[in-house]
Amino acid sequence: MTASTHFIGISGTGLSAIARVLLERGEKVSGSDQVMTEQSRRLESDGAVISIGHEARNVNGASRVIRSSAIPDSNVEVIQAQESGIPVLKRSEALGEILANKKLIAVAGSHGKTTTSAMLAWTLTSLDLDPGYIVGSDLVNTGKNASAGKSDYFVIEADEYDNMFLGLEPSLAIITNVEHDHPDIFPTREEFFDAFRNFVDRIPDSGQLLYCADDVGASEIAGYARMRGIAVFSYSIDGNEADFKGENLASVGAGFEFSFSTTNEKMDQVVLNVPGKHNVQNATGSLAAFDLLEISLSKSADALSEFKGTDRRFQVAGNVNGIVYVDDYAHHPSEIKATLQAATDIFPNKRIVAAWQPHTYSRTVLLWGDFVQSLGSADELIILPVFEARETRPQEFDLRQLAKKSKLADSIVYQDMNSAVQYLDNELKSNDLLIVLSAGDAVEINRKLLKEGGAK
Repeated sequence: MTASTHFIGISGTGLSAIARVLLERGEKVSGSDQVMTEQSRRLESDGAVISIGHEARNVNGASRVIRSSAIPDSNVEVIQAQESGIPVLKRSEALGEILANKKLIAVAGSHGKTTTSAMLAWTLTSLDLDPGYIVGSDLVNTGKNASAGKSDYFVIEADEYDNMFLGLEPSLAIITNVEHDHPDIFPTREEFFDAFRNFVDRIPDSGQLLYCADDVGASEIAGYARMRGIAVFSYSIDGNEADFKGENLASVGAGFEFSFSTTNEKMDQVVLNVPGKHNVQNATGSLAAFDLLEISLSKSADALSEFKGTDRRFQVAGNVNGIVYVDDYAHHPSEIKATLQAATDIFPNKRIVAAWQPHTYSRTVLLWGDFVQSLGSADELIILPVFEARETRPQEFDLRQLAKKSKLADSIVYQDMNSAVQYLDNELKSNDLLIVLSAGDAVEINRKLLKEGGAK
């Protein structure tokens, strides 16, 4: 009998990717959500049964139910499944079974894990190694965020949120950086770092850990891994002592050229056609992983040069009337800083207009000082209402007062997206670059502006 899995929250990035893998393996897939997204539409067109809204009957016939972290115990489908004796699992509980017997390459970190995972998945695909993969965004090269694959290789973005990555047992674990985030799940820095230590504990004795030596947090976790007796390797682009190094960085167009060296091999010219120094770091980590996997470095570098990035990671949505429109998923101060630096590097003569949508109240409050510093490099800043995601607005929260009491006092704070669109439509000028910084729904700003042919 063919297994049947029902997903509660199937339109989200995480669950839609798992659903894609099971669907491609020939399993029956159904799912429900409040909205239909591009991922869930594609799943439906490929045979999944998608329901809008949650109803008890949606779980009928399922062998198991996998639910999003945002789905509460009180959800009618969760209750119905439990009363019917159907196992109800979170991602961390389901992934161990789904990925059993795979050569698992798991990329963890506060930032950079989506792009690094995508680089690995694309390169293995380009080399005809047919990997499975689950990535937190659509790869531009393949047009999807997941694949079942047919080989033993499986690349997964190891998400720390709700401890998803504790369901994995990676053959090769990669840690890009570790910086306190998700205060709704990890209120303190120590709790956040404990999660990464627990992730390291999931690496089997025969496994390996690769980490970025340029990051203090990742280096701290690597020290714990060494105490555990795990084989640990490092990479760097900032001249730190490391087993793998990216050096001699040079901007070329919207990308970079750099050299890459191991302890016994050096490539003088690696080409990367996506922007940002941070992506050279991601590429260096990816090449280091291929060396550890004993995959040809020269062939890997050639494939990596064809990597086109992922959806909403410095993605140019349009270029109309001299105005460049960019979508970016950055929602943490370090990510915003790197993204705005990339914008300045690529478009040094343009005025940078940033529209920032804070993501969750807890992160906004905890990291407010860091947000102020990272956003300061924009020439003009528009602050949108907080994207609540899984939270509700605290009574005492006042975004306008936060802005007024900081260096962002001159920023424009909008109460609705349509007002921001109207303002930008009137104020953007030729030679401006509008970058929308959002992990929420503010991506609609560029779509609305471009729908009518760009700002006037």
